[in-house]
Formats: sequence, C-alpha cells, structure tokens
Amino acid sequence: MRLTRLDTARIRAARQVIDPVFLDTPLYRCEALEADLGCAVSVKLETANPVRSFKARGTEVVASRLAEHGPRAVACASAGNLGQALAWSGRGRGLDVTVVASRFATVAKLDRIRALGARLELVDGDHESARERAAAVARHEGIRLVEDSLDIETCEGAATIGLELVDAEPSFDAVLIALGGGALATGVGHVVKDLAPGTEVICVQPLGAPAMTRSWHSRRVVTTDSTDTIADGVAGRYPIPAVLDDLLLVADDALLVEEASIVAGMRMLLHHAGLVVEPSAALGVAALLENRDRFAGRRVVTVICGSNVDMDAYHRWVGTPSL
Repeated sequence: MRLTRLDTARIRAARQVIDPVFLDTPLYRCEALEADLGCAVSVKLETANPVRSFKARGTEVVASRLAEHGPRAVACASAGNLGQALAWSGRGRGLDVTVVASRFATVAKLDRIRALGARLELVDGDHESARERAAAVARHEGIRLVEDSLDIETCEGAATIGLELVDAEPSFDAVLIALGGGALATGVGHVVKDLAPGTEVICVQPLGAPAMTRSWHSRRVVTTDSTDTIADGVAGRYPIPAVLDDLLLVADDALLVEEASIVAGMRMLLHHAGLVVEPSAALGVAALLENRDRFAGRRVVTVICGSNVDMDAYHRWVGTPSL
C-alpha cells in the first residue's frame, strides 16, 4: 500500500492512551438482518460508550497529548458528536474545551456538550460556518484547534476500530463505513488495507451531502453549495485535500444513498437488531439495501458509528410512537 498520513505502529500505540471504555466494542453477526439484505451482515457497535459514538477514540488521543505537552485549552467545530467526545476527554484531563456548532444542530447533542462541561458557542449557518468560527476562536485565544479528519490523532484514534476488525474471525469480504469528513473512513481503511488488503473498503455518504464522494470519484476536491440530508454527522461541503489524498489510497469505492434508504436502514436496525441509531450510522445498511446484487452472499461488516439522535425526529422518521 502506498503511504497515507497514518502509521499502523502509531495506531497500535493509540490504544494505550484511549480509555478502555471505548475499546473492543461489540462485533457480532446480526442474522436477523440477513433475510432482507441477502448477505452475511455483522455490526461493529460504536454506541455503547459514554458519548455514544466512535469519536472519543480520536479525542482521547488528542487530549492525552495535550495533557502531556499543552496547551491546556482546545477548540473544535462539531455537528455534535466530536464536541461531546472532546468535552468528555478534556474534562477527564483538566482541559478547557470550547465547541462551536450550528444553532441548527441536533438539540440532544448540544445539550450533552453543555452537560459535559464544555463552553458551547452557536453560530448561524451550517457546519462549515462553525469550522470558520472555531478557527477564529483558536487564533484569537491562542489555543489548540482540533480539526476532525485533518488532525491525524482523530484518524488514528478511529483507526483502532480497524485493528479490532482485522483481528476478527472469520474475516470479512467488505467493510462499509460512513463517510463525512473522512476520519473514520481513512482510519479504518488504512488499517484494513495494511493488514487485510483483500477486504474491500467501501465508503457511504448521503446523496444530499455528496462532496467527499464526488471528490473521490473525480480524484480532486469537489465542493457543494449546500447539503440536504437527515444525516447531519456527515454533512460537510468542503473536503480537506490531505484527507482526500488518504481516502484515494484506502477506499475501493464510494457510494451515495437515498434518504429513503437511510430511514429504511434505521428502521431495520431498530426492528431487527434492537438498535436506535442516528442516520449516519445507518448508511452501511442503506448501501446494502440499494446494492443487493453486489453484496449477495458476501460477508460484510458495517460500523454503527453513533446513536446521538433527537428522539422526536427519530420517531417521525422511523414511525414509532413518541414516549
């Protein structure tokens, strides 16, 4: 494999600084999904932890290095999950954390960021507006800016999921990974291609937020003017060139899926697996629904990357009665 920015030895070392509560997450074959999907489906469950997403694997690496070498304050932009994770990791290491988010972000995610002790600043506009503001805050206050997917710690923390996947028995024919900024896809993809190169790495993004997927197919950065998807966790418009370079080296394909398939995937994960997930976490199942012939009879695994969802919206999408 040609070199990405990631390093497998550093990824193995990252496991030593990540709180064990985020490691060795459940991985199991979900036979109840298989009749509808036509393939052997396993799920890697990244939601049974204090922040209910995979993001803390990366923020644990960031926070551990800041705790050793400073500075003691840090800022990030977040659609919700990164902010929660950084707040959790920073609180445990005595760091001051500022999170900038769109005021239109999921309320449950924003409430949790506040509850974890971070300073939360809301901006008008979307996640890209939050990224601009977070950079300005970091410059003005002279503190560390954490840029998800660009900062290698976020990618290599996420990559520890890949270590756990390649150690699994039996092995998989394909790994389906939600694609947003790219930390999860490049991290897991790097490890899989390094240690299990015969396994396909397939990224999945909503049709309503296609910038990184279009960039992958074009082999150059492609931006979009807007996004229109319920999968807010992957709704970026401006791919980072260095992250795209990594993705081009580790991904075998990048797929776009319809909103209806995302909702159907969420519904299937609830009814067949008992899992309440946010839309981004259902992208892998959505891809299986839309590409049954491609995956027929194969052994696939999808990373269930988060479960931070507004429950009123969830009930509207999935059709279950509100409590």
